[in-house]
This record gives sequence, structure tokens and C-alpha cells, in this order.
Amino acid sequence: MSRLHIVFDNPVIPTNTGNAIRTAAVTGARLHLIEPLGFNFDDKHLKRAGLDYHDLADLKIHKDFDACMEALPGARVFAFTTHTDKWFSDVEYQEGDVLLFGTEPTGLPEEHAFHPRVTERVRIPMMPARRSMNLSNAASTAVYEAWRQLGFRGAV
Repeated sequence: MSRLHIVFDNPVIPTNTGNAIRTAAVTGARLHLIEPLGFNFDDKHLKRAGLDYHDLADLKIHKDFDACMEALPGARVFAFTTHTDKWFSDVEYQEGDVLLFGTEPTGLPEEHAFHPRVTERVRIPMMPARRSMNLSNAASTAVYEAWRQLGFRGAV
């Protein structure tokens, strides 16, 4: 199993979190959600996007950013942001790494992207003049690259 950590900082679109639940379930990653959330877990779109994977995913909810970081002591934290030139694929990922993503409309707030716990800021390459990727697609792209580097441990 890949013990990577996907962190969504204040997600607001339920289908993105539902998709991330499914991604976490199929990759063995743990999904961390930082409150406040822009939805509740009874949301039909969240349930539909996660299909029947909700019970197979390892999901943790944290009251705030600091509580999330405290729950991941010693882990390397990679903040995904457009405010860097370093590509996410240029990192050598390790078991236990944290892939940190911001909220859908605005991305990571500066105080989280530049938090002392952040090991490095990375970006997913895109064509010029594009603002950002869909949150769940970005998380999936990142966790699969990290898991690939770890030899897809635990996969069949």
C-alpha cells in the first residue's frame, strides 16, 4: 500500500472531494480534509462521485490547518501551487509524503503555501495562460506520480 497523504485545504465542491475519496481508496493514500468544508457528507454529489468507495478510503477531517500538520509529524509536505517553477515530477517522493492542495476557487492561501512545515512548493505543468487544473484531477495526477515512483507498492 502507498502511504501517501492527500490534503485538501478547505474544499468547497463536493464532487471533487468525492473523486478524491475514490482516488484515495484505489491508491491506498490517506485523504485529509481541513475544515471548514463547503459541503456536508450527506451531499448526493459527494456520494455519487465517490461511488461505493467511501468505506474503502482512509479519510481524516481536521479542524484547521495547524491540526492537520500536527497529525502528520515529521512528514515532508509538498504544496501544490502555481507560484513556483518547480515541477511536481522533479521531486523524489517517499513513503509518508504529504501532497497539499488548496481550495477550488483560490488555491492555497499564501500562509499555507509558505508555512514552515512546507518542504517544497511544486506545480503541475500546464499550457500558458491557464489558471489551474481541477482539484481532484490535480490530486490524482500527483498521487499517481508519487505512487509510480514508489513502485506502485501494494498494487495488483
